[in-house]
Amino acid sequence: MITGSIVALVTPMHADGQVDWQSLDRLVDFHINEGTDSIVAMGTTGESATLTTEEHIGVIEAVVKKAAGRRPIIAGTGANNTAEAIELTQEAKRVGADACLLVTPYYNKPPQRGLIKHHEAIAAAVDIPQILYNVPGRTAIDMLPETIAALADVEQIIGVKEATGDLDRARKLIDLVGDRLAVYSGDDETAYELILLGGKGNISVTANVAPRLMHQLCMLALDGKADEAKALNDSLMSLHNAMFVEANPIPVKWALTRMGLMQNGIRLPLVELDERFYPKVELALSALKLI
Repeated sequence: MITGSIVALVTPMHADGQVDWQSLDRLVDFHINEGTDSIVAMGTTGESATLTTEEHIGVIEAVVKKAAGRRPIIAGTGANNTAEAIELTQEAKRVGADACLLVTPYYNKPPQRGLIKHHEAIAAAVDIPQILYNVPGRTAIDMLPETIAALADVEQIIGVKEATGDLDRARKLIDLVGDRLAVYSGDDETAYELILLGGKGNISVTANVAPRLMHQLCMLALDGKADEAKALNDSLMSLHNAMFVEANPIPVKWALTRMGLMQNGIRLPLVELDERFYPKVELALSALKLI
């Protein structure tokens, strides 16, 4: 089972929006050296929505090769087209990913029974561990806990990323499926609390810029050290907030540029961070001695 701090890795780009493969390699080494427990390549933070299929698979393959077995690699392979999701998942398996993260089909708003059939079809088509991903704030569809429970016994489905930030819901979800699926947080601010409830880790934006601290936070929570985890999370709160002053991954890419880890390239329709947010992000980084 994959546990701990799982970074939702950005995809570094040049100023013209092309993938910066050299910086991608450096980021993988950075995370391994700083204690990140697992890496998601081509999640939402990786700008999966704007990369071509060839680029998408290329980024996953590059991360797998650079990690070279030092960390488990989870490939983002979700789509709002079931056939496309199957193709991406097959390709992720081919290039050596350890598991796949499948966001709920966005925009077309299937009913709950459609979500079940969608994930059953992917699981039947590709023999690789699969993690469900519920993030209604970005997809306009909410995979209900009962729907997740209906999928919990599907052989290839091993976990769920719950990104609502609703801890009452997380508690219900863990009660329903915690003995069958690994439940991961997808909300940095509340991640340690979800882990204390029985979750297995956090798929994180903040970990892009503070990997060592996010690893420490997850380990404290996994060890049941609630007071210490809360204290550390309190110190991280300004950074959590700063990473969402504009749509993810706009702020985190600017922060990584400010830290000297990559260029500030991003692909339209996203644009570089508005200058009025520079001080807030910079202050959060400075407070934690990240710059």
